[in-house]
Amino acid sequence: MTPHIGYAAMLERFAPNDVIALAQAAEQVGFTGVMAADHFQPWVPQQGQASFVWNVLSALGQVTAGDLGTGVTAPTIRWHPAMVAQASATLAAMYPGRHWLGLGSGEAINEHVVGRYWPEAPERIDRMFEAVDIIKKLFAGSLAGRDVRHEGRYYKLESTRLWTMPDAAPPILIGTAGPVTAKRAGRTVDGIVVDGAPVDKVAPLLQRFAEGGREAGRDPRSQTRIIRLHLSWAPTHDEAVANALREWPNAGMRFPKSDIRSPFELEQIARTVRADDFEGRVLISEDPDVHRAHIQRYLDLGFDRVYLHNVSRDQHAFLDVFGREVLPALRA
Repeated sequence: MTPHIGYAAMLERFAPNDVIALAQAAEQVGFTGVMAADHFQPWVPQQGQASFVWNVLSALGQVTAGDLGTGVTAPTIRWHPAMVAQASATLAAMYPGRHWLGLGSGEAINEHVVGRYWPEAPERIDRMFEAVDIIKKLFAGSLAGRDVRHEGRYYKLESTRLWTMPDAAPPILIGTAGPVTAKRAGRTVDGIVVDGAPVDKVAPLLQRFAEGGREAGRDPRSQTRIIRLHLSWAPTHDEAVANALREWPNAGMRFPKSDIRSPFELEQIARTVRADDFEGRVLISEDPDVHRAHIQRYLDLGFDRVYLHNVSRDQHAFLDVFGREVLPALRA
């Protein structure tokens, strides 16, 4: 059985028209679907871009045939949940059956720009789950043709509905790196989104997610499990190392980055990152077969979909090699 291997469109690194062309090229060599994160700023200035995820996904729907997911957007500070619900419903109406809504609790580098208080992690997570409640209410009420309202701890929604809806609401997934949130997600939403991490750290997340689903009477097999893997493939090992250090040093910073507000702060920290710091976070290798085995481990662990991000600027070389030598050898 052919696995679902998608393309991680890095809006932090490539201009929107370039992303669209790359996603088309990825589909032509065997990648299925695109995920893209909602960033207001890149992680470091070198990355250089931060286009609006909803515009890009909408355009991608016109020129590709696969799924379209936010991996992830945060309906917590910069966005009111109602706005995220409207954007998601519209995308799903435009491209029926193709869109999934990935949600997260946010990072200051994107969310602080609106000048609001940046809360501690427990509050951010509670905000996210309250936002999920609002989005689910809007989806369900709008499909039933009725207004809904909400008055909670963090958000208020006056009586309203979404006037543009698909025939079926898009699935909601939650991005998490913590087991408590993973279990809560299992009880609450349709799937989980995990960013690349070592297998021994990821496996407990899937276990807790499944536990939460069973507690809520859900069949864990019906819930979607997505992971984005960061890779550094290049024709030589030295080039692969240099690409990781130059283009994606944030992955080598072994501390939580959710409270850092500026790409220029991270640029200073990036000077301390060394090749060994990427261990378990970015696989660095010039050997396509090493990458194939790495991706296969996550498929074997139970992920339904894997989206790949190669840190090189030469995305076409990556797509050509992986489309020819890696994707055909993977098994679901």
